[in-house]
Amino acid sequence: MADITRRLGWRHLRGAPTAHIRHHRGGKLLHEGPGLSFWFRALTAALSEVPVDDRELAMTFHARTSDFQDVAVQATVTYRISDPAVAASRLDFSIDPDTGAWRGTPLEQLGTLLTETAQQHALDVLARTPLSVALVDGVTAVRERVAAGLAGEPRLPATGIEVVAVRVVALRPEPEVERALRTPAREQIQQEADRATYERRAVAVERERTIAENELASQIELARREEQLVEQRGTNARREAEEHASADAVRAEAEAARTVRLADAEATRSVRLARAEAEGAREVGEARAQAQAAWLRVHAEVDVATLHALTGTRLAENLPRIDSVTVSPDVLTGLLARLGTREQE
Repeated sequence: MADITRRLGWRHLRGAPTAHIRHHRGGKLLHEGPGLSFWFRALTAALSEVPVDDRELAMTFHARTSDFQDVAVQATVTYRISDPAVAASRLDFSIDPDTGAWRGTPLEQLGTLLTETAQQHALDVLARTPLSVALVDGVTAVRERVAAGLAGEPRLPATGIEVVAVRVVALRPEPEVERALRTPAREQIQQEADRATYERRAVAVERERTIAENELASQIELARREEQLVEQRGTNARREAEEHASADAVRAEAEAARTVRLADAEATRSVRLARAEAEGAREVGEARAQAQAAWLRVHAEVDVATLHALTGTRLAENLPRIDSVTVSPDVLTGLLARLGTREQE
């Protein structure tokens, strides 16, 4: 929208670079072009503003397929006004000299023209296409047909409009039909998911079985090694016992031999000692016998009084030591009596 200011009964218009301004006065064209700026009188000026930038027109319309299914088409048409003079002569782009606003609705008219033209070509394509094909290839077919139809529409160039691009955003059936169409795909996806789950479970079971087999094999191997270890320990113990027995036998044999040698030596020494003792006893006995014989011979030649004296002497030698003797009167009387009797005899 152009900017218009007031000064002392005059108006000043300043347009945008994307807006084509046309200024007529008295049926004559005084100013024309984008981005203009000029003074004018409101009572005598006829102004029009035509946008020359690219504009996006979003449209949504319904169509019916060959199998009588309703589909919604969402499309966008990019257009621009290539000939502002023609467009201004065919559509009302006049603006208010006081506010700069359009007196009419030219862009809405352009939108209606483009929407109805595009809808006509889209309906023509979808009416001969079943729903399943339309959902698969309908976007491309509708876009190509609408672009070709708008390019060949004679009214658009006559209005100064150029179509830049056509885009079909979506082509969707009714919600119930869409849910029904999704069901087989969902079932197939669910089946694939179930199959993947079963396969995953099967793989997990297989892995668990493999792990169990590995653990069992490990336990068997461990048991076998334990058996070998027990056998080896038994062999080692038996060998150790045999070694100990052999050592004990050698030790016992050595002890027996030593004992025998010691016994032989002790016996020899005992025999020698016994012989020596016997020889000594014999010699002592002979000496004693000779001494006794000599003693008897000596005593045989001595008289009886001498023998009595020797007997008293020997008896005195064998009596215990007497430090003092106490003679009582009774003993002394008896002794004297005996001596007197012996003298009388």
